[in-house]
Amino acid sequence: MFLKKTILTIAFFSIYSLATAQKDKIDAIYSGIPWFDNNGNVVSAHGANIVKDNGKYYLFGEYKSDDNNAFNGFSCYSSTDLYNWKFEKMALPVQKSGNLGPNRVGERPKVMKCPKTGEYIMYMHADDLNYKDQYVGYATSKTINGEYTFQGPVLFEGKPIKKWDMGTYQDTDGSGYIITHSGNLYKLSDDYKSVTEQVVKDMTSQCEAPVIIKKGKTYFWLGSYLSSWERNDNYYFTATSLKGPWKSHGNFAPKNSLTWNSQSTFVLPIAGSKETTYLFMGDRWAFPHQKSAATYVWQPLTVKNDSIFLADYKENWQINTTTGKWSTLKLKGEIIPNTDTKKIKYSDNWKPQTALKDAFSDSSSDVKGASFSVNFKGTQIGLYGVARPNGGYAQIEIKDNTGKIIQSHMIEMYCKYTESSLKYLSPLLKKGDYTFTVTVLGKHGNWYKKDGTGFGSTGDFVSVDKIIVKN
Repeated sequence: MFLKKTILTIAFFSIYSLATAQKDKIDAIYSGIPWFDNNGNVVSAHGANIVKDNGKYYLFGEYKSDDNNAFNGFSCYSSTDLYNWKFEKMALPVQKSGNLGPNRVGERPKVMKCPKTGEYIMYMHADDLNYKDQYVGYATSKTINGEYTFQGPVLFEGKPIKKWDMGTYQDTDGSGYIITHSGNLYKLSDDYKSVTEQVVKDMTSQCEAPVIIKKGKTYFWLGSYLSSWERNDNYYFTATSLKGPWKSHGNFAPKNSLTWNSQSTFVLPIAGSKETTYLFMGDRWAFPHQKSAATYVWQPLTVKNDSIFLADYKENWQINTTTGKWSTLKLKGEIIPNTDTKKIKYSDNWKPQTALKDAFSDSSSDVKGASFSVNFKGTQIGLYGVARPNGGYAQIEIKDNTGKIIQSHMIEMYCKYTESSLKYLSPLLKKGDYTFTVTVLGKHGNWYKKDGTGFGSTGDFVSVDKIIVKN
């Protein structure tokens, strides 16, 4: 009964979103906040990659759960502009049994089209929940947005590749490669279904979430340190041949920015008539509530000679997929500061953050059930908050003028360092009267490496810096 009620509720939210959303579309890439698909549901596609096919961009990723880290299927979305995403289908659902069956791990799906056969091949990390039965697997489909058929492990010299974090790279000559943690690179056969040689072996220690791109004659190999779900300063290597030698260059984002709170998963070159923009795709994990609260950090990556860098954080930016040029976008609307107690109604437990003695003057609470609300007339509402090492989870709700909940979502306000940014931007709504409420959930995320090292928040604080309303 509970399951049926939940499904009906989700369906209602989706139908309502479709019925009430304006014809206007999302106009930019907004990093670090939840995105919503054409059905009004959260875009869930982590550890992802993008394939451009027949004028569309197809996004494949992990369809996460809020309950545990078990494989929940690989999703497929499509877009013509990289802003507005249509849910296509579960490209690879949970299998009835086997290595991608119930209570297994499936991560980092990557799709490439095989030039020889025209078939679409999806690669992934398959494992058990203890991460002790890992291998690189693959699945196939005749169409890019079809349901992929799981085929088992990719074999090299008759044996599975027993690695976990992995990625793929397709060179300009059509050759396909599998990249794994700790600096391993494998060349695929002409049909992309097995490995013919190991090109690089143990080039570096650690180096999870591996990515390779190429500009001119230079190859760039990106990766992250091992810190479980915690973000870290990702780094890179360069070479003029895939076989190396590979030269270490250190971080490609400012030190201690933790790669703007993300972990690399893919870099998409967007080649236009005027220039090529390299879209860095990063995951901002939020274990254990990955489906609801984990978000994406997509940024224009500067690639110059043998250097790459994300010099600063573009909160909102646009990309012209025809010209390949990008530009920043300022989010416009009515600004309501957190001190405006006429428009923002706080419960008794919200206080100014003066005791922390940092650069921000937000209001916050860590008391479970504490809340604030804003009555607004418009088409969209956003929340700016301050994330800190003691940040926790918040529940977002939007009600219409009849009191019906039309949007319910969880967000996270944890960061290893203190930063203020956009934390939530609602889907586009039919212009009307609404109530926006943010409630402290009284919980936060903690996680551990295999060796027992702990990470995560030290508190449950939820913050409001300002509210923005689009009329």
